[in-house]
Amino acid sequence: MSVSVIIKWGGQEYSISSLSEEDTVMDLKQSIKTLTGVLPERQKLLGLKVKGKPAEDEVKLGSLKLKPNTKIMMMGTREESLEEVLAPPPENDDVVNDFDIEDEVIEVENREENLAKIARRVKDYKVEEMNPPREGKGLLVLDVDYTLFDHKSCAETGQELMRPYLHEFLTSAYEDYDIVIWSATSMKWIDAKMKELGVTDNPNYKITFMLDSAAMITVHTPKRGVVEVKPLGVIWGKYGEFYNRKNTIMFDDIGRNFLMNPQNGLKIRPFMKAHLNREKDRELYKLAQYLKEIAKLDDFSGLNHKHWERSTAALDLVADLLQALVAVLPLAQRLLVCVLVLTLALAVAAG
Repeated sequence: MSVSVIIKWGGQEYSISSLSEEDTVMDLKQSIKTLTGVLPERQKLLGLKVKGKPAEDEVKLGSLKLKPNTKIMMMGTREESLEEVLAPPPENDDVVNDFDIEDEVIEVENREENLAKIARRVKDYKVEEMNPPREGKGLLVLDVDYTLFDHKSCAETGQELMRPYLHEFLTSAYEDYDIVIWSATSMKWIDAKMKELGVTDNPNYKITFMLDSAAMITVHTPKRGVVEVKPLGVIWGKYGEFYNRKNTIMFDDIGRNFLMNPQNGLKIRPFMKAHLNREKDRELYKLAQYLKEIAKLDDFSGLNHKHWERSTAALDLVADLLQALVAVLPLAQRLLVCVLVLTLALAVAAG
C-alpha cells in the first residue's frame, strides 16, 4: 500500500507519494533529499513519532499509521555556502501588504455581523486549557510567525530561528500576565513549533492555552475587502471573569489582526532573516520592560501602544545616565542626579 505525505520546509510544501508501507523513515528522508537538497542527517522531521519518541531511521512507514497526505514539518539546511543560506527568504504577503488600520476601525469594530461571528466562536470554539487562568493577572496574547519565530528561513533546529530573548521575555511576562498563543495556522503546527522552541514545557513560565486559525473571523473592510482577524472578544467571551479590555494586550506583526480590538494591539517588528538579525534584535528584551511598566496600571484602555518605545527609551536613558554618574560623583550629588534623571525619564515617557 502506498504512503503519501506532504513535507513543509522553507515556506513551501513538497508532495511525496512514491513510497510504500515497507519503506523506512530513511527512505522518506532520501526522497526529501531529492526534492529539497537537504541531506538525511541534516533533517529533523517534526511530529513523526513512535510511542511518543522521534521515529528512528529504520522504522517502517507502515508502522507509523500515517493518514494520506499527512503534513510533516521539516527542519534542516542544505549543504551550501553560508552566503546562499543567508539569502533573503520569500517575502511574506501579510507583512508586505499590511495596512494602517486606523481608517478601517470605526466601520468594522462594532458592526453587527462581526459581533455575531464572535458570539458564534465563543459558543462553538473549544479551548484546550494547558494551565488554569490566574486571578488578578493581565492577559498577554502572542502571535507566533515573525513575532516569536522566523518561520521562513532555513535552519537545522527551531532554536536557530527563535527570536532572541524569547524565554527571558516569557519568564518576565509570566510574573504579571497569563500567556496565550494565537497563530493563524492549524493547532498541529502551533503545537509543533512551541515544542521545538522549548516553550510548552518550560519550567519558568506556563502557557494558559493556545488558539489557532479556527478561532479567527473574517471581516469586510471598505479598502481591502475580506480579511481574517483575531478578535479578542472570543477570549473575553469565554473568560470574562479573568480577562477584558482593561487588562489585555496582544502582540502581532500584522496590524490588521487588531481590527476588532485596536486599542489592545501592539504591532511588533517582524523577526525575519534570523541568521542575519539574531545578534541585533532586541525587540522582546525591550517589550519585557514595557509590559512591566504597564502591569502597574489598572486599565490599559487609555494607552497608545504605538508609542511603547518611548517608555523603554526613558528606562534606557535612566540606566545609562546613572551608570555613568554613580562612579564619579559624591553620595549627596548622586542622590540629586537620580532625582533629576528620573524626572527627565518621566517627561520623555509622557511624550
